[in-house]
Amino acid sequence: MPFSKKPLTYPSSHKSNQVDNYHGNLVADSYRWLEDPDSEETRAWIQAQNQVTFGYLNEIPTREKIKQRLTKLWDYEKYGIPFKESERYFYFKNDGLQNQSVLYTLKTLDNQPKVLLDPNKLSEDGTVALSGLSISEDGKLLAYSLSASGSDWQEWKIRDVETGEDLQDHLKWIKFSGASWTHDNQGFFYSRYDEPNEKTQLEDVNYYQKLYYHQVGKTQSEDVLIYHRPDQKEWGFSGGVTEDGRYLIISIWLGTDSKNLVFFKDLTNPNAEVVELINQFEVDYSFIDNDDSVFYFRTDLKAPRGRVIAIDTKNPAPENWREIIPQSAETLESVGILNNQFVADYLKDAHSQIKIFDLKGEFIREVELPGLGSAGGFGGKRHDTETFYSFTSFTTPGTIYRYDMGTGKSTIFRQPQVDFNADDYETKQIFYHSKDSTKIPMFITHKKGIKLDGNNPTYLYAYGGFNVSMTPGFSVSLLVWMEMGGVYAMPNIRGGGEYGEEWHQAGMKDKKQNVFDDFIGAAEWLIANKYTKTEKLAIAGGSNGGLLVGACITQRPDLFGAALPAVGVMDMLRFHKFTIGWAWTSEYGSADNAEEFPALYAYSPLHNIKPDTAYPATLITTADHDDRVVPAHSFKFAAALQEAHAGDAPTLIRIETKAGHGAGKPTAKIIEEASDKWAFLVRTLNVEV
Repeated sequence: MPFSKKPLTYPSSHKSNQVDNYHGNLVADSYRWLEDPDSEETRAWIQAQNQVTFGYLNEIPTREKIKQRLTKLWDYEKYGIPFKESERYFYFKNDGLQNQSVLYTLKTLDNQPKVLLDPNKLSEDGTVALSGLSISEDGKLLAYSLSASGSDWQEWKIRDVETGEDLQDHLKWIKFSGASWTHDNQGFFYSRYDEPNEKTQLEDVNYYQKLYYHQVGKTQSEDVLIYHRPDQKEWGFSGGVTEDGRYLIISIWLGTDSKNLVFFKDLTNPNAEVVELINQFEVDYSFIDNDDSVFYFRTDLKAPRGRVIAIDTKNPAPENWREIIPQSAETLESVGILNNQFVADYLKDAHSQIKIFDLKGEFIREVELPGLGSAGGFGGKRHDTETFYSFTSFTTPGTIYRYDMGTGKSTIFRQPQVDFNADDYETKQIFYHSKDSTKIPMFITHKKGIKLDGNNPTYLYAYGGFNVSMTPGFSVSLLVWMEMGGVYAMPNIRGGGEYGEEWHQAGMKDKKQNVFDDFIGAAEWLIANKYTKTEKLAIAGGSNGGLLVGACITQRPDLFGAALPAVGVMDMLRFHKFTIGWAWTSEYGSADNAEEFPALYAYSPLHNIKPDTAYPATLITTADHDDRVVPAHSFKFAAALQEAHAGDAPTLIRIETKAGHGAGKPTAKIIEEASDKWAFLVRTLNVEV
């Protein structure tokens, strides 16, 4: 059913006279008032926009049918990867349609599991989520954090594992932090910010993180300050205790840049100072483990695809560093030690490859994976001979395997039962050339036997930034799209981490246009190779991927039939002025910098909407409590797009309430949003269902 030719009437978005001067360039910001999410005017605007959007979506006849199919398919048992602490196992499980997964514990894997923490009981609508956890060395105490309505703010509590009762401990104003226990089980290290302004805590910038030690049973005001830098407001601290309990490793991050510093403290000496082992932000150093004073790191120092080195802290000069595992043709994502062996997780053309080496770096074997997909897990302690991992692909729901480090054999531990036949679908990986001739890989998945006649509805999705690798994974939502005859395409564009740090840097700052060119190139390849045509092609992405979609529809509005930008960074001149946005300047640059301003202004989606232009059918999605990418980005973009749009296609914004950037979103809300998304595409791309 084609969408109505009768144009929609959008809510009024009044324009202010706000103009900013950027290095001599006068830039209007007519919708600045939408940056205040709690003003009466903005609340009324949100309500009016949702009224138009849901009025449109509710008229789509197939929406309810899509929702029913999504709900039916979603209703299967989902297991997390088991992990062990002392004599106990822990794992997450979702019975099917529970809003949040439940944490269980058991003494042996064939015991009856006991519920340790059920987040579904913390709120009626499932909007309070478990966002972090750490088990004490003796397995008796669980430190856990909760987030409400998708906020990045966390509150940490401690639970007795045996009784399931919470202790009195309650820690607040924590964000971007885990918890790491000392080996005496008396407390843990964590990082927090100073208490923010109660009214503006979801918008205010976050500076001056501090590293603390919390002792069980004490109040937060008694916590010991371990490290902070009043001279470095942007530094963040991640404190982790080594497996032998001897050292506190402090990784210092600066924004979202993958470069970090490494300091450490000897926990065996109460008076030990913090030692600066690596004190220049040059490359990434990820701590793996240590043998006494010898620290192992995964690093991209002189190796953009990653290698393993050893640093003896007694002789820490760089000329004494030793290479253990050299860089290879594949990208080294992460490394752990199990059974006194390195377990190295590689990406080969964006799919997983797991290799095992001895501690001298000699190759032992490759783990045989079930196919082309993504493997994760391989956690555990130094001398463990057993570990668990999950494997997933576009047509394989996450299956948990037990792996024997001695024999190298994998056995299925939990295999989900989903109501579909994987043999009805196929995945291929192709390579195409971008505008500057760079070769880009792309996964394409669909039902077997589709005709390449240019008439297939196609959903093209990517991210392209922050060193994030897009790898194959199963999604009930995408399965429903493919059941309806849709094609799913996922290119591994620059800005990601699929081919190491060089690939990442090729899509950063003044090279960001490469990312958009790669995505546009994927769309053109799909059309040229008769998978689809403009009228049947939808593009989508979230967060930095929402920016990608916004930039591409403003640069090539003629190329796409529909666009779904989710929680996108749309205002590239002001993103750094809210919450943690300042941290992205290492990725994007900053409009405050005269040299970096021109590149940002050239592609900023908000500033490149052109009047009297026919834009693709667009459904913008955001949430009123997003404190990562504040909703003002989407609000201002929607207001500007609706004003400039000259075509008949709908340009709508769907604003979720009591939700944030996406983390911890309850199942019910995920299904609702997926139903709306597919219904919108069924109507706007004229999909026959």
